[in-house]
Amino acid sequence: MTDGALASGKTLGILGGGQLGRMIAQAARGLGFKTAALDAAADAPALQVVDFPVVGSVDDPAAARRLAEVSDLLTLEWELIAPAALEEAARLKPLHPAPSVLAVIRDRKTQREFLARRGFPQTEWGAAASAADLPFYPVIVKRRTHGYDGKGQARLASPADAAASADIFAAPCVWEKIVPFEAEISAILARGRRGETAVYPVAENAHRDGILRTTRAPARVPPAVARAAEELALEIASSLGHVGVMAVEMFVLPGGGLLVNEIAPRVHNSGHYTLGACATSQFEQHARAVAGLPLGPTSASGPALMVNLLGDLWENGQPDWSALDGIPGLSLHLYGKSSARPGRKMGHYVVVGPNADEELARADARLSALARRA
Repeated sequence: MTDGALASGKTLGILGGGQLGRMIAQAARGLGFKTAALDAAADAPALQVVDFPVVGSVDDPAAARRLAEVSDLLTLEWELIAPAALEEAARLKPLHPAPSVLAVIRDRKTQREFLARRGFPQTEWGAAASAADLPFYPVIVKRRTHGYDGKGQARLASPADAAASADIFAAPCVWEKIVPFEAEISAILARGRRGETAVYPVAENAHRDGILRTTRAPARVPPAVARAAEELALEIASSLGHVGVMAVEMFVLPGGGLLVNEIAPRVHNSGHYTLGACATSQFEQHARAVAGLPLGPTSASGPALMVNLLGDLWENGQPDWSALDGIPGLSLHLYGKSSARPGRKMGHYVVVGPNADEELARADARLSALARRA
């Protein structure tokens, strides 16, 4: 192992106990590490699989301290953690990515300001405390923090829409100009402690109601566009001094130009296809990067499709998983969540191989077949 790397048998602690934390923990155990995770729910997905479950709010500095005390190295599953908890954790044990990275990314305004300072391409935007701050319509308005999966966002086509959606401004917002785009893509990369990097095949995303529905890799864009997306994502990670996996979501414009939509300084839903499609999954890669181990290869064994499984499928009980039987190259990943609700991510499946495009076309029919009928 590399000098300074986390030794086998040491403990990697994870701030957050959801499905991302669960899959990081499973990958870390495969590398020979013990694991710990912090979550308010004792039955949270990650706490079900770690060696040292810590029950408490991820935003509570005292709970973060308890996690740090049973860990040798710390990481996290999402960026929206109270700065006081991050600082307390980092005071006791090394934390990757660092609080300084998260301070830039966790707030959409500071994230956009960072992109502007560095000259990275993005849509026109501005801060908004009320509808009076909107320069034109239509426009997208997003809460500066804690907006994800379509929550905390509103597409406003007119002043009447703004009046009807006035509650969006109960918290500070940004507005973003709507741009015509041909595809939404993600560049998933890892950056190690010494600045070494590895990039996965650029993925193409499809959303519905603000929630990622499917990811297809490699993205169906020209090779030059894919290379440009990879280079842009690497520049962003380097500029931030990031350590770990990072996802950079982008819009592909007519003519092949790129605009950065959002940065996620962690493993990401659009990188789930790597769990089964790539030589090293994004979860193992994240554990390697933060632990100081050599990064693994990112080559894919073929085209891949990832389909999110949302709580809607559980409306009439456990889905009929036999609907997935007999599909070559398919692997099913469930997150161990105790209850389902509409829009909640309960699992995903990945299809790898030449039939991935065919299964992409059939995704809606497959999902309908999974749902049990009353």
